Amino acid sequence: MITVYGIRNCDKIKRTLAWFDANGVTVRFHDYRKDGLKEADLQSWMTVLDWSSLINRSSTTWRSLPDLAKQGISSAKAARTLMLTHPTLIKRPLIVAGDAIHVGYDEAALSKMSIVTPVA
Repeated sequence: MITVYGIRNCDKIKRTLAWFDANGVTVRFHDYRKDGLKEADLQSWMTVLDWSSLINRSSTTWRSLPDLAKQGISSAKAARTLMLTHPTLIKRPLIVAGDAIHVGYDEAALSKMSIVTPVA
Protein backbone atom coordinates (compact mmCIF):
# COMPACT_ATOMS: atom_id res chain seq x y z
CA MET A 1 0.00 0.00 0.00
CA ILE A 2 1.19 3.47 -0.88
CA THR A 3 0.58 6.21 1.66
CA VAL A 4 0.71 9.88 0.74
CA TYR A 5 1.27 12.19 3.72
CA GLY A 6 0.40 15.87 3.70
CA ILE A 7 -2.46 18.30 4.08
CA ARG A 8 -5.59 18.23 1.93
CA ASN A 9 -5.49 21.85 0.73
CA CYS A 10 -1.87 21.67 -0.53
CA ASP A 11 -1.57 22.06 -4.32
CA LYS A 12 1.26 19.51 -4.49
CA ILE A 13 -0.86 16.99 -2.62
CA LYS A 14 -3.75 17.59 -5.00
CA ARG A 15 -1.45 17.05 -8.02
CA THR A 16 0.08 13.94 -6.47
CA LEU A 17 -3.27 12.34 -5.68
CA ALA A 18 -4.53 13.23 -9.17
CA TRP A 19 -1.41 11.69 -10.74
CA PHE A 20 -1.86 8.42 -8.85
CA ASP A 21 -5.55 8.36 -9.72
CA ALA A 22 -4.85 9.03 -13.42
CA ASN A 23 -2.35 6.17 -13.40
CA GLY A 24 -4.71 3.73 -11.75
CA VAL A 25 -2.77 3.52 -8.49
CA THR A 26 -4.72 3.25 -5.25
CA VAL A 27 -3.21 5.21 -2.39
CA ARG A 28 -4.08 5.97 1.20
CA PHE A 29 -4.01 9.66 2.11
CA HIS A 30 -2.83 10.63 5.60
CA ASP A 31 -3.76 14.20 6.51
CA TYR A 32 -1.46 15.59 9.19
CA ARG A 33 -4.17 17.95 10.40
CA LYS A 34 -6.82 15.26 10.80
CA ASP A 35 -4.72 12.16 11.46
CA GLY A 36 -1.75 13.66 13.27
CA LEU A 37 1.80 12.35 13.08
CA LYS A 38 3.19 9.35 14.91
CA GLU A 39 6.66 9.73 16.36
CA ALA A 40 7.53 6.22 15.12
CA ASP A 41 6.66 7.19 11.53
CA LEU A 42 8.80 10.33 11.67
CA GLN A 43 11.68 8.41 13.23
CA SER A 44 11.42 5.80 10.49
CA TRP A 45 11.58 8.48 7.78
CA MET A 46 14.54 10.11 9.49
CA THR A 47 16.51 6.86 9.31
CA VAL A 48 16.17 6.95 5.50
CA LEU A 49 16.20 10.69 4.80
CA ASP A 50 18.32 13.45 6.26
CA TRP A 51 16.23 15.50 8.68
CA SER A 52 17.05 18.74 6.87
CA SER A 53 15.52 17.37 3.66
CA LEU A 54 12.21 16.84 5.46
CA ILE A 55 11.72 20.44 6.59
CA ASN A 56 9.75 22.67 4.23
CA ARG A 57 11.42 26.03 4.69
CA SER A 58 9.01 27.71 2.28
CA SER A 59 5.86 26.67 4.13
CA THR A 60 3.50 29.04 5.89
CA THR A 61 4.21 27.15 9.10
CA TRP A 62 7.96 27.76 8.76
CA ARG A 63 7.46 31.46 8.05
CA SER A 64 5.23 31.80 11.12
CA LEU A 65 7.81 30.28 13.48
CA PRO A 66 9.80 32.67 15.66
CA ASP A 67 13.37 33.18 14.45
CA LEU A 68 14.66 31.62 17.67
CA ALA A 69 12.82 28.36 16.90
CA LYS A 70 14.20 28.30 13.35
CA GLN A 71 17.75 28.92 14.55
CA GLY A 72 17.37 26.20 17.18
CA ILE A 73 17.10 23.46 14.57
CA SER A 74 20.70 22.31 14.60
CA SER A 75 20.25 18.60 15.21
CA ALA A 76 18.03 15.68 14.29
CA LYS A 77 16.57 15.70 17.80
CA ALA A 78 15.58 19.37 17.60
CA ALA A 79 14.15 18.89 14.11
CA ARG A 80 12.14 15.83 15.21
CA THR A 81 10.67 17.74 18.16
CA LEU A 82 9.68 20.66 15.94
CA MET A 83 8.16 18.43 13.23
CA LEU A 84 6.17 16.49 15.84
CA THR A 85 4.84 19.77 17.21
CA HIS A 86 4.19 21.19 13.71
CA PRO A 87 3.70 18.31 11.23
CA THR A 88 2.88 20.79 8.45
CA LEU A 89 6.60 21.66 8.45
CA ILE A 90 7.28 18.39 6.63
CA LYS A 91 7.76 18.72 2.89
CA ARG A 92 4.84 17.58 0.81
CA PRO A 93 4.04 15.16 -0.46
CA LEU A 94 5.85 12.52 1.53
CA ILE A 95 5.14 9.18 -0.13
CA VAL A 96 5.79 5.85 1.56
CA ALA A 97 5.59 2.61 -0.41
CA GLY A 98 7.06 -0.29 1.52
CA ASP A 99 10.69 0.63 2.20
CA ALA A 100 10.69 3.38 -0.44
CA ILE A 101 10.20 6.98 0.65
CA HIS A 102 9.94 9.92 -1.71
CA VAL A 103 9.55 13.59 -0.82
CA GLY A 104 8.15 16.16 -3.23
CA TYR A 105 6.04 16.13 -6.35
CA ASP A 106 8.00 14.84 -9.31
CA GLU A 107 6.16 12.85 -11.99
CA ALA A 108 9.37 11.28 -13.31
CA ALA A 109 10.32 10.08 -9.83
CA LEU A 110 6.79 8.78 -9.21
CA SER A 111 6.94 6.87 -12.50
CA LYS A 112 10.25 5.28 -11.50
CA MET A 113 8.99 4.01 -8.15
CA SER A 114 9.08 0.26 -8.50
CA ILE A 115 5.58 -0.15 -7.10
CA VAL A 116 3.99 2.20 -9.63
CA THR A 117 3.07 0.86 -13.04
CA PRO A 118 1.35 3.65 -14.97
CA VAL A 119 -1.69 2.74 -17.00
CA ALA A 120 -0.84 2.66 -20.73
